[in-house]
Amino acid sequence: MPVEVLLKNKIDKLGAEADVVSVRPGYARNFLVPQGHAVLATSATKRQIEQLRQKRAAREAAEMNAAQEVAGKLNKLKLAFVLTAGQGQDKVFGSVTAHDIIEKLKSEGYEVDRKALKLEKAIKETGDHEVIVALHSEVQAKLKINVSVPAAEVSEEEEGKGKKGFARKTKKSSE
Repeated sequence: MPVEVLLKNKIDKLGAEADVVSVRPGYARNFLVPQGHAVLATSATKRQIEQLRQKRAAREAAEMNAAQEVAGKLNKLKLAFVLTAGQGQDKVFGSVTAHDIIEKLKSEGYEVDRKALKLEKAIKETGDHEVIVALHSEVQAKLKINVSVPAAEVSEEEEGKGKKGFARKTKKSSE
């Protein structure tokens, strides 16, 4: 038999402040109430809802403003990655993954969660690409990524064939 509780804090996959939710009695008794995340929903605690809703609205507005500010900066940002390529410069070795993008963003001074990147598969082609970054449920940024190969990259085989070969020493047998 579920029990109703009034949430004091945002809890993932359950609700945000000022939400009245039904949970199992053990979850409320053993976790939510002792940790201070919720109180049992009674007529007295339901009066606290207005205060909690104001707190929630202020938090959500601050999160939205911060997400829009970061989105504006990310829309202007262009990340460059250099990958090695094969003989014809058409086959790229390696790829640009979400982890690589996150590390590059960290070096630029941006903290973005890896799950916020909407990268279906690793980028394996040279050229310009766009990656969607979901910063908030209502705010998305388009991050521009350029993948290229080094300009002076020429394989050693093309550079000097035969230079790597060793002269074969032969032993003359004594007769």
